Amino acid sequence: MYRLITLLLLAGCAATTPAEGFRYPGKQIYSNAVLENARLAGRWVQVAEFATADAAQCKLGGAELTQTPTGLTLAARLCLNGTSTSFSGPLRASGPGRFSPPKGEPWWVVWADVGYRTLVIGTPSGRFGFILNRDGGLPEDRLRAAREVLEWNGYNLAMLRY
Repeated sequence: MYRLITLLLLAGCAATTPAEGFRYPGKQIYSNAVLENARLAGRWVQVAEFATADAAQCKLGGAELTQTPTGLTLAARLCLNGTSTSFSGPLRASGPGRFSPPKGEPWWVVWADVGYRTLVIGTPSGRFGFILNRDGGLPEDRLRAAREVLEWNGYNLAMLRY
């Protein structure tokens, strides 16, 4: 009886892995509550994506965000788990740091550096996540910060590829 209880307790302490996607189930995810949406306008280069070990290689893409009188418009080609995915249309704000893209599930900005040079995008489901930068060169300090924020939001960093 005591062995069974001990085994159950040890099993409860074991590390869990993502059941689906790249985030650990049940882990909270937070969006950037003070994000200034207008500062997102401009060109962004994708510098990282989450991908499974068997995902195809995909040339990292980028995004162009344009400020319009009604909000942001998105034109993008991004690698999401090794698949080149295009987006074109309105990027509607649905809450602080939260957006509804032209297709698919919501995007949450989980981190933007103070200069709006680097963005970390995640999804509540954890089915994808990626890092965007204003240019292709992401300095080590911002990469480290981006990784820390992703990990804090439950992402499995072993599945992040550059």
